[in-house]
Amino acid sequence: MTAETLYGADDLTHLEGLEAVRKRPGMYIGSTDSRGINHLFSEIVDNSTDEGVAGHATKIVVTLHADGSVQVDDDGRGIPTDVHAKSGLSGVELVLTKLHAGGKFGGSGYKTSGGLHGVGASAVNALSHRFDVTVRNGGKVHEMSFAHGVPGVFDGPGPKAKFTRQGGLNVVGKMKRNESTGTSIRYWYDARYFENNAALDVEAVRTKMRNTAFLVPGVTYVLRSALEDTIAEEVFHYPNGLSDMVDFLAPSGDRAVSGTLLINGSGTYFENAADENGVMRSKVERQAEIEVALRWGTGYERTVECFTNTIRNMHGGTHRRGFDRAVVKAIQDAISKTRGLLKPKEDMPTLDDVLEGMTAVIHVRIPEPQFTSQTKDELSTAGITKVLQGIVDAQVRAWTEDRKTKVEAKTVLQKVVDASRVRLTQKQQKDAARRKTALEGAAMPAKLVDCRTTGVSRSELFLVEGDSALGSARMARVSEYQALLPLRGKILNVQKASLADTLRNAEIASIVQVLGAGTGRTFDISQMRYGRVILMADADVDGSHIRTLLITLFAKYMRPVIEDGRLYAAMPPLHKVMTRGRNAETHFTFTQRQMEQTVAKLEKAGKTVVTPVPRFKGLGEMDADELWETTMNPASRSVRRITMDDAEAAEEALELLMGEKVEPRRNWLVESAARVDQSAIDL
Repeated sequence: MTAETLYGADDLTHLEGLEAVRKRPGMYIGSTDSRGINHLFSEIVDNSTDEGVAGHATKIVVTLHADGSVQVDDDGRGIPTDVHAKSGLSGVELVLTKLHAGGKFGGSGYKTSGGLHGVGASAVNALSHRFDVTVRNGGKVHEMSFAHGVPGVFDGPGPKAKFTRQGGLNVVGKMKRNESTGTSIRYWYDARYFENNAALDVEAVRTKMRNTAFLVPGVTYVLRSALEDTIAEEVFHYPNGLSDMVDFLAPSGDRAVSGTLLINGSGTYFENAADENGVMRSKVERQAEIEVALRWGTGYERTVECFTNTIRNMHGGTHRRGFDRAVVKAIQDAISKTRGLLKPKEDMPTLDDVLEGMTAVIHVRIPEPQFTSQTKDELSTAGITKVLQGIVDAQVRAWTEDRKTKVEAKTVLQKVVDASRVRLTQKQQKDAARRKTALEGAAMPAKLVDCRTTGVSRSELFLVEGDSALGSARMARVSEYQALLPLRGKILNVQKASLADTLRNAEIASIVQVLGAGTGRTFDISQMRYGRVILMADADVDGSHIRTLLITLFAKYMRPVIEDGRLYAAMPPLHKVMTRGRNAETHFTFTQRQMEQTVAKLEKAGKTVVTPVPRFKGLGEMDADELWETTMNPASRSVRRITMDDAEAAEEALELLMGEKVEPRRNWLVESAARVDQSAIDL
């Protein structure tokens, strides 16, 4: 007989103080990977930012030290150093060692703040080998150190110095004349609480500081990095606030359709909340401050960033919900009142159409906000939805009706209607262009020379320049897995054209239809009918231009093909170097210099080279065997994979070379003239 296992009070565990944080760190910082380590930084810098929002700090300096520690200095009021009556601890020790302690629970410390649980700084302390704090206020300099949240003294620098437990805040000197008050915190997080290879993401730190500088224009943020041999310093200060942020977030090369619309306002809402004695009260009145900036651009990408009390809400929340409802309703009403925009029986544009090409920033300041988790990724304060909806709706309507902005607004309304029409067209194309065999009755372009295979991974689609090259390619290809689509001349320059004009272009429409995966935001690479797309154009200047136009098309409207490494450019040869006599040799070369070097090498070896060396004027001049060997045979061909490791730089280059603005391109050509190899010019 098995003895019964007893379960009693002694089996219960009560975690006291910061022990709970060390036992379950993910509950307090969201995760134990690199995001958790960055969350430690956010908790500390957000406290300094709250001083700036309250008007008490003008400069915040973050230093990333070579030993892995992070230091945050501000010129705010400094953490209170006097003794807290109820706990008997100094304000510094209280907020850094006790959970749910701080000046953000409805007292007079802060009107609004990013921290509200009183958990952040104490959680960082609990998960750190060493945590040093220096406070300058009241004419004195105070210092205190901790090891995993336990107060004490280190006998030297760094986390490995000998530690002795010791309570109390130490006064180490007097403030210098004209020295500002403030707080300095430096911590060394303990890697044992995090996953292997987890580390501080410096780029995320930079983004966090930049975003906060946009949101708090009165504060200058400085990032100093001593991670390498030299100390690098970056300064973030944006006096125009959200307007500067919208300009920064807008995609490069995206021309503005409207000016930046700034929306400001305040309103009240009611919620249940506890008073200073912890008693829950119903219908407590709250004051909300709303700040929104938005603009539309010519592109189709959307960027809408949401913040609450300077904290980024990655997943939006109730404020985003109010914004979406307001902007779509105001735009729809404006479209219905404007003659000639919608045709009879045409559907009203949806939210997706309104947001197409929009860059917007939403920032709300509210007391004691509610979030779905400690990481504050999503705002859940219910009352803010109606407040923001009312303010945004009223001001967007005023913008569409005001005489000064009515013309600009009508341009935006037309863009929204065009986006709706394009969306419906794309849906029809996507539904019609699934991969089907001839027996399944697919309505593909008549000029498509399709392959027999139904498997995507091995299949290849060659986009061939001209009908003459198609003849040779048709004889050279392996019909089992190589498909051909001939293109007549140069396609539309999509960097200058709208999406609607792009889809009306016959050659581009054929490419989109044959690939069967859609375009723009509806592009679904899992539906693409071929494993690889290979651009096969002549090796001359016109061929290079055609390749560039096609790459621009894929980069702007079918970018996942490039990101997935499935777009290639064939590299056909320019010359065919042949020798006479026994053991005749044939060599294909790709540049004038390579041809000359090959000829010299053969002549030096005693070979007689056929002169003049034949030059291919186009793919159509190659016979099937030559085209197969040099351009289509996977075992011997030369192809170049098109990549976008740096999408932003690529977009800037495409805009420079293919965009509407002539002056920057002319300047670039003049500045780059010295780099041209004149001997390689194709004349």
